[in-house]
Amino acid sequence: AGVALMEIVSEPDLRSSAEAAECMKRLRQILRYIGSCDGDMEKGSLRCDANVSVRLKGSSTFGTRCEIKNLNSIRYIVQAIDYEIQRQIEILESGEEISQDTLLFNVALGKTKVMRNKEDASDYRYFPEPDLLPVEVSQDKIDSIKSSLP
Repeated sequence: AGVALMEIVSEPDLRSSAEAAECMKRLRQILRYIGSCDGDMEKGSLRCDANVSVRLKGSSTFGTRCEIKNLNSIRYIVQAIDYEIQRQIEILESGEEISQDTLLFNVALGKTKVMRNKEDASDYRYFPEPDLLPVEVSQDKIDSIKSSLP
């Protein structure tokens, strides 16, 4: 009946498009190695949704995030994030506020485009699925698996 969906969500701990690209390369390599995904981004087997926000230097508060949906190559991840970072900087430097939007990346233009506006963080619907328990893996188990990987 199709391909199962597996969603992997990280903490907001990447600081550049290069880090995001490296993270996706390593994730794709792991998924291929364990056989859970062929990693063919251009065929839709693996996609990336990147949440981007900027903040003032020295600030510990995250800025308003915008989510770029369905990036289907490492190159486009880098291009989309770099464009979105610059777009948000320009908005803030002009004295305007960032709107919390869901964006698409137009490859031909090399620009993000608003797909829909998220008026409130609750629109992102970050809540636990009641029928799916969270998977919590101990550090010992992670270390054991890590030591068995090439």
